[in-house]
Amino acid sequence: MRVVTAFNRILRVPGAWVTGAAFTDDGVVVSIRAKARRHRCPCGWSTAARYDQSRRRWRHLDFASMPVWLEADIVRVDCASCGRVRTADVPWARPGARHTRDLEDLIAWLAQRTDKTSIAKLLRVSWEAIQRVVTRVVADHITDRRFDGLRHIGVDEISYKRGHKYLTVVADHDTGRVVWVAEGRTQAALEGFFDALGPERRAGIEAVSMDMATIYRDATRRAVPHAAICFDPFHLVSWANKAVDAVFQNVDRRSSQLTGREWRQARYALRAGAERLGSRHHELLAVIEHDRRQLFHAWELKEEFRALFQTVDGDDADSYLRDWIHRARASGLPSMVNLARQIERNFEGIINTVRLGLSNSRLEGVNAKIRLINRRGFGHPKWQNLAAMIHLCLGGITVPLPTQR
Repeated sequence: MRVVTAFNRILRVPGAWVTGAAFTDDGVVVSIRAKARRHRCPCGWSTAARYDQSRRRWRHLDFASMPVWLEADIVRVDCASCGRVRTADVPWARPGARHTRDLEDLIAWLAQRTDKTSIAKLLRVSWEAIQRVVTRVVADHITDRRFDGLRHIGVDEISYKRGHKYLTVVADHDTGRVVWVAEGRTQAALEGFFDALGPERRAGIEAVSMDMATIYRDATRRAVPHAAICFDPFHLVSWANKAVDAVFQNVDRRSSQLTGREWRQARYALRAGAERLGSRHHELLAVIEHDRRQLFHAWELKEEFRALFQTVDGDDADSYLRDWIHRARASGLPSMVNLARQIERNFEGIINTVRLGLSNSRLEGVNAKIRLINRRGFGHPKWQNLAAMIHLCLGGITVPLPTQR
């Protein structure tokens, strides 16, 4: 079998014939020639004419232990559509790339699963090359179609770098996919997402979950005023815990039956969920009920508020929460009275949370994965690089391996 025939069968370069092969100090250099007679601009316009021609190499998948380079003539075209001279596309590589599609897809597939150091050592490429590949692959796969069918979304921010550097992340509750990443913790970051949706897809948004920050709330109300805003139960319950803690701080513990160590255990019992407490914690709560009635009443109110998100039916949520607000105000405890005011100001969003069963727990899970991605890359100086990794790993992108084609 001729060498050229063997390399044609082994490499199967899309849209090209192998015309020769040479073993050099750099590895195996395989000369190829494009099959198509017309040259295609990246914008899609094509022509048989060429502006000029040069020789270029692309790094390909290794052959055994040797690096493989594809070498071919590449032309520039005077594009009538773009109105300028541009380099024509080739079927075996992405525009502007110095690696073939097969190698880039392999790098991206590995980047979804492991760190850059391992990829760089395995494939003999640099960190910078890996990041450029990830950016190109994501740009090749991510389209506006990711916005289709969005009904329930969640929005949250995550710190990715020292100096209060944040990203705004939007995820689809129904699929778990990240659909938007933007720089900053600002209204503009979220407004960019709603602008990208367009009027028709904005009309399909039914509910948006978020934390208690007003930044995203105001932008959401302006863009999708018909959508239900759902507040995260975790942040709401943390308000109740802080209110109980304020009562705990003001309790006179000097004449109590509990020792200092028991008070520390009691503090945990007051803050933790009732279902997580052991028999010893319940004994301490019984002493507090007898000894410090106001503190125990604050704990009862906190647990009743937690029950709103756990056991109360959505149809009964409105009356249940109004009754809870009345009892919290009647308690006479300043921290509980303030909590009741906060709850009343955010009444509608809390009821939406109970009725729709939406929380930001999915976004918290997404944030945990983003932190892992950031640590795995030893940080990302540019937010665009981290955003590309987020879309690659959490955006539902499926990268086919060369062996699966």
